[in-house]
This record gives sequence, structure tokens and C-alpha cells, in this order.
Amino acid sequence: PWDCGPGGYQVGGFSPGWAEWNDRYRDTVRAYWKGDDGQIAELATRLTASGDFFNRRGRKPWSSVNFISAHDGFTLADLVSYNDKHNEANGEDNRDGHSHNLSWNHGVEGPTDDPEICALRARQMRNMLATLLFSQGTPMILGGDEFARTQGGNNNAYCQDNEIGWIDWDFSPAGRDLHAFARKLIAVRQSHPLLRRSRFLSGAYNKELDVKDVCWLAPDGSEMGEEQWQDGLSRCMGVLMDGRAQPTGIRRKGTDTTLLLIVNAHFDVVNFTLPEVVGGKGWRLVVDTNAPSPAEQPTFPFAHVYEVTGRSLLLLEVAS
Repeated sequence: PWDCGPGGYQVGGFSPGWAEWNDRYRDTVRAYWKGDDGQIAELATRLTASGDFFNRRGRKPWSSVNFISAHDGFTLADLVSYNDKHNEANGEDNRDGHSHNLSWNHGVEGPTDDPEICALRARQMRNMLATLLFSQGTPMILGGDEFARTQGGNNNAYCQDNEIGWIDWDFSPAGRDLHAFARKLIAVRQSHPLLRRSRFLSGAYNKELDVKDVCWLAPDGSEMGEEQWQDGLSRCMGVLMDGRAQPTGIRRKGTDTTLLLIVNAHFDVVNFTLPEVVGGKGWRLVVDTNAPSPAEQPTFPFAHVYEVTGRSLLLLEVAS
């Protein structure tokens, strides 16, 4: 929905029934996990299907096609491995391709054997995939991103009919791990209608149902106020989605499990107080990008202070 020239950018301008690529989603999620300042409020809008673009003329959340990467630009693996594009093989002295990629190499440009950098890169890929699959809207995954396909830093590989542009189906060990994690994320999304609502989340209190469909939480467990929304250094928040909020908008209470999504783009641990909610006895951990293959799903009581690892994402569900 965009092109060069005056009036070429038309995201959100299509008629009801159309779904559109959402580049604002891409750029916001990249910038947030890179650690850029002032992203919290923007991220909240993108997580909830970008109502500023699509909540008009009867359009639905699925109108927003959310993505991290596409056929143009860096792959997900290259997004966490390169600060700059490396398109020399394209024969244009690296002049082709976009230079504004919102990427971060995490300390080394390109491949490395440094275990700390490799671990952080892997977690950042999990962070972005989890953000994508747990956002309202239509998720789009670039083929190969689910197993860390690389183009060696080439972000304009249309002309490379070779190993640069091909998909290698012989997964690396890291690729197999990411693939298993991506499958888990998809299964979680499929099992929770709350993550794929047909109506936009509003954050407004519904007196008839006695429920608020979404609350935005500060690390102390309280609802975020204007000061936190405006704090450019804020990088951690919780998204509390009430399972009683009917995802179709029908005037009866929903039956899905209440979910708590916590995102932390700080470099360090953030202590997050798990809120008390109706209909349960505590919280069960579903996904932790710092521990992608846990042996079990531990439960925590309400008011438990969870140490959220720096640069990680959690999804919890109410435990009955």
C-alpha cells in the first residue's frame, strides 16, 4: 500500500475487506527490541492491530498485516546480525537496497562464535517472532525466518539466484531450535481466540459485561498512567487481556483464559509484579523467550514479583 512519489503512501486507505502490509508495525517492533527510546506508546498501538490506521469504516483487526521482515530487506537473522547492508555482490557498489533497517548486530558485524552474542541474537529473534504471533492482526512470517535463514547481510537479494537467495532446508542446530519455538508460538496463538480478535481492543470499561478488554500495566502491577506513557526511557510493560471480554463483540462474556503479555526491552532485569485478576488463583507461564524449551510450565501466585530477564518476553495465563 505504498509507492514512491506524492500521495504514494496509502496504508490504511483501502476499503473494508482488504488487508494491508503494515510497515509501521515492522519499524516499531524493530526499534523497540533494538532498545530505541520512546517506543512504548507506539508499540501498544501496533500490538493492538494499529487502530490509528485500520479502525475505521467497519474494518477489522485482521486488516493489519503485521510483519518483521519481507522479501525486500534483511531476514530476521540478518536483522540481529548486521548494522549495515552488505550488497556488494549485487554489482552496484553497495548503493542499492535501503540503508534504514533498524537493525542491530549486538556487538559484531556478521557471523561470530561469541557465545554471549549468539545467545542474545537468538533471544532477540524469539522476541520478535513472539511479538508478531501475539499481536492482534494478521501475522506474516518471511519464509525461512522461522529457522534463522541468512542472506549474509544482503538486503536486496532479488538478483541472487544462488546460495545468498536460496533457502537451505538443512537446518543448523540453532535453526532447529528456533523452528521448534516458532511452532510453539503458532500453537499458542491458535489455542487462544483472545490473540486473534475480530474486534479492536479499546481499553474501555464495559459496564454491561463488567470487564475491561485490555489494561496496560507498569512493572509494579498498577495501570500505566500518563507519566509512564510519556517516559521515553520506559522499555517494559504488561498487556493484560481479559478472557471475559467477548472477542466477537457479542453482548455476552467470553470464555477464553485471561492472558498477560510482558515485554522488556531493557538490557537488565525488571522486577514485575503479577496482578490479581478475577477467575483464577495465580499465573501459569506459557512462553518465556529466555527459556524457550522449559521442562514444565510453572505457576506463580498473584502479587508474585517475577524477575523478567533483560530483552525478553513472557506470556502467562491465569491458572485456576
